[in-house]
Amino acid sequence: MSLSRRRFLAGTAAGVVAFGVHSSLRAEDKRGPNDKLRIAAVGCTGQAGGDLANISGSGDVDEVVAIADIDAKKLDEGSAKYKSARKYRDFRVMLEKEADKIDAVMVATPDHCHAPAAAMALRLKKHTFCEKPLTHTVFESRTLTKLALDNKLVTQMGSQIHAGDNYRRVVELIKGGVIGKVREAHAWVGVNYSGAKFTTNTQAPSNVDWDLWLGPAPQRPYSEGCHPFNWRRFWDYGTGGLGDFGCHYGDLIHWALDLRHPTKISTIGPPVDAVSCPGWTTVTYDHPARGEMPAVKYMWYDGSDNRPKELLATLKGKDGGPLKWGSGQLFIGETGMVISDYGNHQVLRDNKVVEFDRPKESIPRSIGHYKEWTNAIRTGGDSHSTTCNFDYSGALTEAVLLGTVSFRAGKPIEWDGAAFKITNAPDAEKWLHKEYRKGWTL
Repeated sequence: MSLSRRRFLAGTAAGVVAFGVHSSLRAEDKRGPNDKLRIAAVGCTGQAGGDLANISGSGDVDEVVAIADIDAKKLDEGSAKYKSARKYRDFRVMLEKEADKIDAVMVATPDHCHAPAAAMALRLKKHTFCEKPLTHTVFESRTLTKLALDNKLVTQMGSQIHAGDNYRRVVELIKGGVIGKVREAHAWVGVNYSGAKFTTNTQAPSNVDWDLWLGPAPQRPYSEGCHPFNWRRFWDYGTGGLGDFGCHYGDLIHWALDLRHPTKISTIGPPVDAVSCPGWTTVTYDHPARGEMPAVKYMWYDGSDNRPKELLATLKGKDGGPLKWGSGQLFIGETGMVISDYGNHQVLRDNKVVEFDRPKESIPRSIGHYKEWTNAIRTGGDSHSTTCNFDYSGALTEAVLLGTVSFRAGKPIEWDGAAFKITNAPDAEKWLHKEYRKGWTL
């Protein structure tokens, strides 16, 4: 589907009023310390189960009112500890029926259902937590960002590592000028989500509502293996390694360098497959100068053995031997480098790890990724009260997904983020969004 700026704006405006009947429910959430916080959950086992346990156990949530899951077995399993929660198979039915009984919604489904569920929650004026990547398409991400801001809701994307101390200390190093101005950065992760193939002549288990699982995706017979995890390998439901980890490892790059909308994106990988996500990609993002920060080139690598090998081979540990490092990030500055991962970081000068003077801590330690969200709701926070609010994480997700757009288009794309437009390749705009199946809306 070709997506013009006019169509984007018209579609967003139409979507905002789609559930206008509920617009008076919580026009402004001015909560007091004695008000109850009641939540509903879309998904309840696996990652969703962990999210729900952490949110409900944050100390701010009074009641898990309702839970939805398309898998009856998982619904029973995941709701067992929430005895009073009402159970639903269809999140749309749940949100409509429970709208006046809930204040917030957690969304943790396969990627292709993130946006429909989160958008419905936001239009109902419910504070929303949604797993990463925030959405399945670039257009969906921009839509959720706008809905969250317009409705002044407290939001948080599930990039949990953002709350860790390690990322905060790295951001302080970069912003503190420990390695000078940064004009180049790299991030890599060794995952491979490829080889997806739809099966035929298979029957959905009785506990799985396959039609609901498909959600807005194209109608097709049950395909064994998609549920509950291998959906990440399929374009219809996921976006491969880039979509799964780009919002985690790229988060630190965006945060430390104040990145938002890249101006050019170029992705290489294996031949494009219509069904399966690629086994590896290398994405080059060009970002313009930001204030006193110079233009920067950020390169992303995913795949079992895809990384900036030649560059990493030049790095030495304190003992002068090769620096051994798994998945991670590398910032290249005028006077040195910073290498990092989820839990560690080191400074290098002349390609060797060195001791350094650490800047004074300036970024407060997090009270917890989930508690950031629940506490902000409880205390009357706004759209920017959390560190991974949809304004920040929406732009991050857009950039990640633009890498898949360039890959599927088979060419570099030039991006005008303000206008929401690919300026050099109109034919690539069809990858910015997708047609929703009848009965499903954004």
